[in-house]
Parts: sequence; structure tokens; C-alpha cells
Amino acid sequence: MFLFQNDWKVLPISAVIAGLVAFSVGQNLFKTMEGTLMGSFAVACICVWNGFFNSIQVICRERAIVKRDHRSGLHISSYMVAHMIYQAVLCVVQSGIIIFVFMRMNVKMPDKSLITDWPLVDIGITLFLITYCADMLALLISAVARTTTSAMTIMPFILIVQLLFSGSFFSLPEQAMPFTNLTATKWGLTALCAQGDYNSLPMVSVWNNALKMKNVEINNEKPLLDLFKYVENNNMRDDILMMTAKENQIEDYAFSREVIYNAWKWLIMWTIIYVFVATLLLEFIDKDNR
Repeated sequence: MFLFQNDWKVLPISAVIAGLVAFSVGQNLFKTMEGTLMGSFAVACICVWNGFFNSIQVICRERAIVKRDHRSGLHISSYMVAHMIYQAVLCVVQSGIIIFVFMRMNVKMPDKSLITDWPLVDIGITLFLITYCADMLALLISAVARTTTSAMTIMPFILIVQLLFSGSFFSLPEQAMPFTNLTATKWGLTALCAQGDYNSLPMVSVWNNALKMKNVEINNEKPLLDLFKYVENNNMRDDILMMTAKENQIEDYAFSREVIYNAWKWLIMWTIIYVFVATLLLEFIDKDNR
């Protein structure tokens, strides 16, 4: 499959996408609150995108073969385990590629770890779990779809759901928030922000937006410009940024093992559910007359 079905193409594509994200949002990743939130969302999207493309066509393109072999005694569980192992290897390599590209492009990576002794290993585990969860969801879609065309038609809709229901990045109605628990992006975003110590970073958007108004005149004076000069001359800017950040901390992104373990638990749980449902559906493939 890797050689003759051109699955190898997913690896250079992963590198290209990681490079584009690093170029566009990597400058402030794990440096500011806003940069970490945006960058973590983008990284989670990379992982979901990679996972989807890894396996969205895998089962449906060999559906006739699976049906024939199942009638000849093939155990669907063995078939699924073989795919799980193969896809896991792809996901591990893709996660390593993302980290490698980010480091080569001088993206700041977390220097503190919570689970292992190496921050990059913690990040790598999160990237793998997001990618693998999305991969198994795509494998489930591939088990349901009759043709590769059908699978590719379904994929954009599922991808949009993953993006919109990512949790904190988009403002959603309160009644829609429980649905965010269903997505890999929500838990990937949560884990990455926690690992980047989101709540200890400065918040710069309020300062930058206020700075745009520095030349506003009131009674022929520029009070904001005078205020900014005073802040800069007394080296108070960093203090103000941290005070602003303190008022905008998010408890769900706390730098704690419990947050990381909870996010990983959800990703693993959904991965298991996707595999179980896909296996169950394929057990009845003989009765599928489509």
C-alpha cells in the first residue's frame, strides 16, 4: 500500500502543510496567548487533515476484496488490526515530521514537560493521538462508504465539523458546546495549549489594538500617546501584558497533568469507538448488496 497505492505521498504533503503553518502562525506559537491559541488550532487541524487523508479511501477501494476474503474465512478483527498498525506507523512518522519542520523553521517549542522528561515527546504524543483519532474516524467513513468518491464527498463535511466544533477557537452558542467533546480538534487544542503553558503567557491583542488609537486627538491633545510614552519609558509594558493575560486565563488550559491526561483520554476513547464501530459494520459486509 505504501509503495503501490502511493501512500508515501502523505509524508511530503505533511511536511509541506507543516511548513505553511509554521510560516504563517509559527512566529507567536507558545510565545503569546493569542499566538498559542491560533497556532495550536492550526497544528490540530494539520493532524486531523493528515489523519483523514491517510485512510479515507483505504477500505472502500478494496471493499470487493474484503467481501470475498471474508466469505473465505477472513477475520475482520485481524483485517482491522493490520490497518491499525499500518496507520499507526504513518501517524508516528507524520507527527515526527511536524516537529522536525517546526524546529527547522525556528518555531519556539515548549521547554517544560508534564508527563515525560522531554517536552518534545509530550508534544509528539499529543500530535500522534490527534492524528490517529482522525485516522480511525476516516477509516470508519471508509468502511461505511461504498466508493472512494463517496468517501471523499463525506470527508469535507466531517472536516468542517471538526474545525467549527474545536471548542475555544470559534464562538459557539452555549447549547452547542457539548458537541465539541465529539471532536479530536477540541481535545488536541486543549492538550497543546496546556502543554504550551497558555495561562502563563502574555496577552498582546489588547495592547496592540489600543496602540492603533495612540494618535487620537481629544481637545487638541493626544492623551493615549502620552500614556504609551509613559508606559514605555518606565518599562511597564510587559507588566501590563501580563495583567491583561491574567484576566483572560482559561481554566481548561491549565498547565497540569490532569488536563493533559483528560485530553488524551478523550482522544483514545474516540479512537477505540471508531475502530469498534468500523469493525462491527464490516462484520456484516456479506449482507451489503450495494
